[in-house]
Amino acid sequence: MRIAQVAPLWERVPPPAYGGIELVVSLLTDELVRRGHEVTLFASGDSITLAKLESIHPQALRLDSSVKEYGIYEMLQMSHVYERASDFDVIHSHMGCVALPYTKLVKTPTVHTLHGVFTPDNRKMFSHAKAQPYVSISNTQRDLDLDLNCVATVYNGIDVSSHKFFPQPDEPPYLAFLARMSPEKGPHLAIAIAKATGLTLKMAGKIDVVDVEFFEKEIKPHVDGVQVQFLGEANHEQKNNLMGRAIATLFPITWREPFGLVMTESMAAGTPVIAMRMGSTPEVIQPGVSGFLCDTIEECVEAVRQVGTLDRLACRDYASNHFSVKQMADGYEAVYNQLLQERFSRNGHYQHDVRVVSLPG
Repeated sequence: MRIAQVAPLWERVPPPAYGGIELVVSLLTDELVRRGHEVTLFASGDSITLAKLESIHPQALRLDSSVKEYGIYEMLQMSHVYERASDFDVIHSHMGCVALPYTKLVKTPTVHTLHGVFTPDNRKMFSHAKAQPYVSISNTQRDLDLDLNCVATVYNGIDVSSHKFFPQPDEPPYLAFLARMSPEKGPHLAIAIAKATGLTLKMAGKIDVVDVEFFEKEIKPHVDGVQVQFLGEANHEQKNNLMGRAIATLFPITWREPFGLVMTESMAAGTPVIAMRMGSTPEVIQPGVSGFLCDTIEECVEAVRQVGTLDRLACRDYASNHFSVKQMADGYEAVYNQLLQERFSRNGHYQHDVRVVSLPG
């Protein structure tokens, strides 16, 4: 099957540190290549992939201070993709709304993964294009009012084997928090939980420009380098060590998180996750096995006291059995096959020589 994967240009694929979408695109793309598909990745020119790389800019846009109008580069990329649409059997967009106006101009079907959230502005575009095929990354991500044509839910996958397993946390025990330093991720709540338990909190994550004021006012005053430590942005190995050596990873979100890759990465290291019961967390965490779901700060504090009773190997096994790259690729192959079968039903024949994959079960 000839597949185009279209990634955002803001970050490299895979990202050197923070970048959940780009990591998912990288893992999926390389797995599809390993399965024998002919895959073209449209991404920044510094991306690293097993697929054929096509780019309209030599590096991730966030690294290029000369770029002032991000939207221009998105339009250039979309033009490049859809001018070549006949070269592909399926186009898979990870670009949010950006690809929606282009898809009806070509015969090649496009599937859109909903990596983000719905806003008052983007809802207008999604509503306009609600009949196009979408994939949600959790069931709770779906907005029933929009009535989008969600053909499947495919959970984000991780390469569990690339995450070192830590059978025991460090002594003395500490709590970990890894996310953007933004109000919706709840770093201020993580600090409150740590102070209530008396445990050290080690925090890592990037600070976006829009979150600088929040960080300066709500987070930085509590960072004393002893009980509350801020370590900056972490790469894969640093994240794995930080979470794996912790007694628990805190995920006290204040918004409807569509998925939350850090939860699965923590579980893969053997470290349970203590999360607010919001957004996708009930779909990702199995209470009493891979962590705890809470409704209040007080419940999170109590969960910290209980987390030592959980089996860390069972926690890793849960991540491996539910959120592997294989399962993610299986899910997307099924979606691609469905789109091609629907096209076959409409046209009576395949326009290209397409390899349809039979999935187990």
